Amino acid sequence: MALWKPDPTFYASPRDAAEAPPEKLAYVAAFDRAAETPDAIAVLDVDPGSASYGDVVGWTELPNLGDELHHFGWNACSSALCPYAPHPHVERRYLIVPGLRSSRIYVFDTKDDPTAPALVKTVEADELAKRSGYSRPHTVHCGPEGLYVTALGGADGEEGPGGIALLDHTSFDVLGRWEVDRGPQYLAYDAWWHIAHDVLVSSEWGTPSMIEDGVVGELLLGRRYGHALHFWDLRKRRHVQTVDLGDEHQMALELRPAHDPTKQYGFAGVVVSVEDLSASVWLWHRDRHRDRDGGGGWAATKVITIPAEPADASALPPVIAPFGAVPPLVTDIDLSVDDRWLYVSCWGTGELKRYDVSDPFAPVEAGSVRIGGIVARTPHPAAPGVPLAGGPQMVEVSRDGRRVYVTNSLYGAWDDQFYPDGVGAWMAKLDSGPDGFAFDERFFPHGDAFRGRRPHQTRLQGGDASSDSYCYP
Repeated sequence: MALWKPDPTFYASPRDAAEAPPEKLAYVAAFDRAAETPDAIAVLDVDPGSASYGDVVGWTELPNLGDELHHFGWNACSSALCPYAPHPHVERRYLIVPGLRSSRIYVFDTKDDPTAPALVKTVEADELAKRSGYSRPHTVHCGPEGLYVTALGGADGEEGPGGIALLDHTSFDVLGRWEVDRGPQYLAYDAWWHIAHDVLVSSEWGTPSMIEDGVVGELLLGRRYGHALHFWDLRKRRHVQTVDLGDEHQMALELRPAHDPTKQYGFAGVVVSVEDLSASVWLWHRDRHRDRDGGGGWAATKVITIPAEPADASALPPVIAPFGAVPPLVTDIDLSVDDRWLYVSCWGTGELKRYDVSDPFAPVEAGSVRIGGIVARTPHPAAPGVPLAGGPQMVEVSRDGRRVYVTNSLYGAWDDQFYPDGVGAWMAKLDSGPDGFAFDERFFPHGDAFRGRRPHQTRLQGGDASSDSYCYP
């Protein structure tokens, strides 16, 4: 339904978003690895003044088994305020939730009762395949003209090419494939944009067959997983340039562009180097040399390297025991709305790092916490006697940058490989500011709080640091 005035949770600029009221609810995708009970959307109370702070206060189960809910998003966001947006009066009320294994896309309405999201539509796998040619929907982003859903696979559900499906953000019908000319792009993962410059960036993981049952050693050592960034003309929907990070840098995953629409840079996380098990973060930016020549090209520069940590092989799962070290495994990154703080999840070592990226070419580490980890099993300070599996995986930052939420599950088959004795289920919150970066000991839902499911991605009521793009500085 259209509104007379734009949704008050749409913000013209990053500054406006940072000054908005804090979130009171968090939505978390939780899945059952065994596919014996339905996946669910858990609703958590994140209002520190509430008597139920830190508790699961809402729970909506899906009607099917085995979806493995993944990176979901809002139907509409601040990009609806862009000058050319055809839908300036839509509402941020629906959660668009993809099932990575089932290829279904679910639509939940949060308006009538925000603690009880109501399932209002299901896009079945065959509809997604028929209309777009894609399967295995992975990540949802709200654009000014529709919903961009990145997908790992082609219509057969096993191989590629992966790419982007576009959905109408009112009817949620699948409009079709976004790409007009994909060029050499074949592998897919995330996609984001510099919306004011008509530039889209995409990254690479692998086809469904490459990730379905965990890391395939032959593919990893053969350098077959994704290791490139792709740049596109957003309006013309055409591939413009590929920037290869080097095939030793396997799995170029999360993309976090600058929120300031006048800037043209962003950060990409790389899971592992097959040369030394390190992880890295790369900065994409305009290539100054090509710019001088009028080429307008792009470049990527490695700005953060995180080394592996030596470990006794007997303490390691079989997948990495021969290496005698724990890889950091950077599986998510997030950039604060003011573009100052970059958070880097090291799911293997159980570390969450914070960097000051005021100068994006020279990040400075400005805080670190430990929780979980393949070897360390570091407990949460609220429960010092409970060793934890998993590690900081999905990370979400509040609009004002003061609160950081993390969950511990990556992807079912990969959880089982790296934490074969069980990954558990937990979520944590950190307080972040110029004077420190530390756990909130009052916030630690874990174990039975998630009813046997594994928590994955978090979305915050009214938006968060990775939901919105802005058209005004």
